[in-house]
Amino acid sequence: MSAKKILFLVGDFAEDYEVMVPFQALTMVGHVVHAVCPGKKAGEKIKTAIHDFEGDQTYTEKPGHNFVLNASFAEANADSYDALMIAGGRAPEYLRLDNRLIEIVRSFAAQKKPIAAICHAAQILAAADVIGGRRVSAYAACAPEVRMAGGEYVETPPDGAIRDGNLVSGFAWPAHPQFLALFLEVLGTRFSL
Repeated sequence: MSAKKILFLVGDFAEDYEVMVPFQALTMVGHVVHAVCPGKKAGEKIKTAIHDFEGDQTYTEKPGHNFVLNASFAEANADSYDALMIAGGRAPEYLRLDNRLIEIVRSFAAQKKPIAAICHAAQILAAADVIGGRRVSAYAACAPEVRMAGGEYVETPPDGAIRDGNLVSGFAWPAHPQFLALFLEVLGTRFSL
């Protein structure tokens, strides 16, 4: 397997599992993952939030962990990476307002590099205007944004994920097994235990 270099966009109050699990799993199989957040440098932290499905009309939110960034957003350049991953949770709501972040996402899309987006990360894809004509899964509350951006929102169960060419998207953290398997497929990752 050839190790890939992945840029991972995260931010304060990103969903805890949607930061921790992909970061650890992709690193475990040998990829280099650089977690970055606008306005923050390597060694600084983001606060995550735990979103749970407990029978309410929407998810509940609880404090998560402090996650240490291992790269600086100011140094991030799409040309230096093989793929892009975007965490969900509440972070995309404000991250999509960062013009440089939007340009980075557009650059990955223009170069047709693998992109993985889970849950509310669809808000960033919609803001970057890179999902027109694409099939996208996301947390159900993001369906209107996907559609307004010209994408086809695909309803999946909470543990569901889909692939549309180089784009992998999933409903939320319960989809990690399928979401990460599809992303590894796009990356060309082969491994055995």
